[in-house]
Amino acid sequence: MRIKSAKFITSYSQSSGALVYAPQICVAGRSNCGKSSLLNAIMGAKLCRTSSTPGRTRLINVFEAVTDDVGPANKFYFIDLPGYGYHKAGKSAGQDFGAMTERYFENNADIIAQTLCLMDIRRDPSELDKVLINYLRDINVPFTVVLTKSDKLSRAQCANAKIHIASSLGLARDNLIVTSATDYSGKDELISRIQQVITAQAE
Repeated sequence: MRIKSAKFITSYSQSSGALVYAPQICVAGRSNCGKSSLLNAIMGAKLCRTSSTPGRTRLINVFEAVTDDVGPANKFYFIDLPGYGYHKAGKSAGQDFGAMTERYFENNADIIAQTLCLMDIRRDPSELDKVLINYLRDINVPFTVVLTKSDKLSRAQCANAKIHIASSLGLARDNLIVTSATDYSGKDELISRIQQVITAQAE
């Protein structure tokens, strides 16, 4: 599958119900994990604003992606959530990730095809990363951990980091995808995963 075109649809700060856009690929991660850069690389267009200052994304942004797939993955939507961890963490999932993000998951859990949990491959998973994984497990939202910035490490270092992070999160290694927005490594594997989950959801 190849993404032929992508465009920005809308931003919002609150949601009183489920989004009308489906199927959804939700993208979540810490404010400094390179989320905007990876989304731009996947979509093949500079639609997400990137910044050296973490925490700039304060709204939930919706992007439409059109592919060359002839099946249900012909069109889907990236839901870009605000980065977490820039402000002091609270004591609950809702406080850690913000009421806006919590409402998004509560209202859309049944139609999210996959949540991409982005983490910097050079860093150990933070407590908020672990809270997010456990939160998604609790509400039965499927997820894949996407390790970013792999171009900053050697191939051997990436392999070792993937093993370490998988172990830290209690996940099988095939539930982690190593990527780079700079050299586009892992892009095809990630798009293939998106196609698989959207097709499975439609069955």
